[in-house]
Amino acid sequence: MDSHTILYGVIGDPIRHSRSPIMLGRAFRESGVNGAYGAFHVAPDRLGDAIRGIRALGFRGLNVTIPHKIEVMNYLDEIDESAKAIGAVNTIVNVDGRLAGYNTDGIGYVRSLKEEAEPDLAGKRILVLGAGGAARGIVWALLREAPAEVLVANRTEARAEELAAAFESGGRLKALPWHLLAEACGAADIVINTTSVGMAPHTEAVPADPAWLRPGAVASDLIYNPLTTAFLHGAERRGCRIHGGLGMFVYQGAYAFEYWTGRPAPAAAMREAVLASFSEAAKV
Repeated sequence: MDSHTILYGVIGDPIRHSRSPIMLGRAFRESGVNGAYGAFHVAPDRLGDAIRGIRALGFRGLNVTIPHKIEVMNYLDEIDESAKAIGAVNTIVNVDGRLAGYNTDGIGYVRSLKEEAEPDLAGKRILVLGAGGAARGIVWALLREAPAEVLVANRTEARAEELAAAFESGGRLKALPWHLLAEACGAADIVINTTSVGMAPHTEAVPADPAWLRPGAVASDLIYNPLTTAFLHGAERRGCRIHGGLGMFVYQGAYAFEYWTGRPAPAAAMREAVLASFSEAAKV
């Protein structure tokens, strides 16, 4: 770092699991950008202070993760139309002191899902577990792929109903009562976990019983730490195709990098850096 280094970071609660500093640090080095990227633990009651701090310190960009993606919108000067439609922000760009919010979750996720598991989402029956900020971005992007239906299930049913009412979907997007989850899992072509259930260090937890899934269906998990969650391990034993969260993580970061720098993101190098970090951790 020097006096010309441009500052970036990610805020969340928890945040120690994040590989974003490793991934974006590699992206800056690969692209010749004089940037430094840190991970900052921000409790919900300090979110406003944190955003005022990054504005005051002149951070160029910020990623936003659980649980701040919705609440952070209250502290921004402008919000991109797609992020406004989604109702959640995961990327902030600082232009001359004005903070603009974007959402790269949905486009990053769908790109990864189509490349790695299911190239054609048209006509598919999709079940989304969770109704938080990440789910909103993903549902918004999924609806643009012409699925037959997207069901949203959340333990707090009102949150699923709120998400289902947020988008114009021609009746394709519906909230699912939690007690019907097992039946819906069995009928779905794709089941997506957007919650933090199963994330390190609580790696034994699952958001739904993998035995409920239909063999041959796609089981997808946004979590990338661990690379293969207990939910995905169980789904694979069930005969499902599995899709982990690494691709989404890389692509949402790649789109953020491009918003910040105006340069193409070195996505392959970013993925390589994250995978290498898991290999190093396994040696410890």
